[in-house]
Amino acid sequence: MSRLTKAIQSRVEAGETAFIPYIMAGDGGLDALKDQLLFLQESGATAVELGIPFSDPVADGPVIQAAGLRSLAHGTTLRDVLEAVKAVESDITLPLVVMTYFNPILQLGLDTFANLAKEARVAGVIVPDLPLEESEILSGVLEPAGIDLVQLVSLTSPRERVERIAKASQGFVYAVTVNGITGTRQSLPEETFKHLAALKSVSPVPVMAGFGVSIPEHVQQLSEVVDGVIVGSFVVDALHRGDRDAILPLLDAARSVRAEV
Repeated sequence: MSRLTKAIQSRVEAGETAFIPYIMAGDGGLDALKDQLLFLQESGATAVELGIPFSDPVADGPVIQAAGLRSLAHGTTLRDVLEAVKAVESDITLPLVVMTYFNPILQLGLDTFANLAKEARVAGVIVPDLPLEESEILSGVLEPAGIDLVQLVSLTSPRERVERIAKASQGFVYAVTVNGITGTRQSLPEETFKHLAALKSVSPVPVMAGFGVSIPEHVQQLSEVVDGVIVGSFVVDALHRGDRDAILPLLDAARSVRAEV
C-alpha cells in the first residue's frame, strides 16, 4: 500500500472522511508555501494537492486561473516548486500530490521531474491533460521513484472506461463531481452520487471526489459514497483573502461526518 493510499485509509478506518485541500504553489510567492502547508497539516488535512501554475489551464475555473496567474507573476516554475518542497519536507509529514499539466513536465524532462519529485518526497502526481492511454510514458518513470500517478474519472465516462481508469489509478482515483471546470457550487447534481457509487464499487483504491466541493454539506453528502473530498477553489480563495478560518468548518465536517452516518 502506497503512502498516499495509507493516509486516506487511516482516516476512513478512524471513522473520518479524508480531506485533501488544493493550493496553488507560488500564489503569494513560494516563501509562503511552508506556512500554508503547516497550517493545513496542523488543521487536520489528510494530504495536500499542490497546483503548478500553467498558462493554459483548461480544467481550472476562474479562482484557480487567477491564482495561477498570480503565481506566474512571481516567476514560479515546476522546478522551483519541487525545490521549495524539498527545502521544507523535514517539517511536512503530510503526503503531497503535485497537480500539473503535462507540458511543464515535458519541458523539465520526465526523468528530471521524477528525480526531483522523489527528492522532495512527493507522494503522488495528477496530470489532467494526460489520458489513460498515454499515461504509461509518465508512470514508467514515477513508479520506480515510488510516486503514485493518480487518474481522473469524469461524469461522462462510460462504465467500461471507469473500470479501466480505476484499476490503473494509484494512490486514489480522482472522481470529478461535475461536468466542466473547477469552481465553488452550492449544490451537486443527483447523477453525481450514482456515478460515485458505481465508481466506488469497482475501484481497488480509495475514491476522492473533487470539483465544486465548497461547503460542509457537500462533505457530508459525499462521505456517504466515497472515501474523501478534494477542495480547491474555496481553499485557494480563502488563503488569498487571508481568511484561513473559513476552511476550518470543512475540515471539521470531514472529521465528524462518518461517526454520524
